[in-house]
Amino acid sequence: MKRQMWIWLAVAICAPDPVTAQERATPRPAVVRYGKWLTAGGAVAFTIMAAREHRYSRGEWDALLAICRSGEDACLLGPDGRYLRGDAEARYRRSLYYDARANRRLLGAQATLLVTAALFILDLRSSRGEPENIPFAPVRVTASPADARVEVGLRFAF
Repeated sequence: MKRQMWIWLAVAICAPDPVTAQERATPRPAVVRYGKWLTAGGAVAFTIMAAREHRYSRGEWDALLAICRSGEDACLLGPDGRYLRGDAEARYRRSLYYDARANRRLLGAQATLLVTAALFILDLRSSRGEPENIPFAPVRVTASPADARVEVGLRFAF
């Protein structure tokens, strides 16, 4: 009797999980499945572009500071708030321009990151059971009534 119990336990472990036709017939939409990676790449790209624009802005600002350190009257401001020297004013304007571009790209990165998070959540909600990319699923014990008896199954996923 004990040997027969071990044989049934081995059969229960090796038996595949029953999958209904409905579970197999409802794949995740391709927009959600692949769109999450596309938007994640977009967030990374926007962040890289923002860093580049910030580097340009910082370069222009450092050049403005070099002009201001070159002489006492190099960075005097006029009555309208602009630099009296044309090259100092040009460096200041370019620094503001690149800084504004960096800010817009960071906002784009944050927006695409929010879309990415939403798509990941939709992907988790639309999937049946466990995600496909988890290599070691935990032990699953199931019980289901069959006729006048109860069948117990145990599955180890590798």
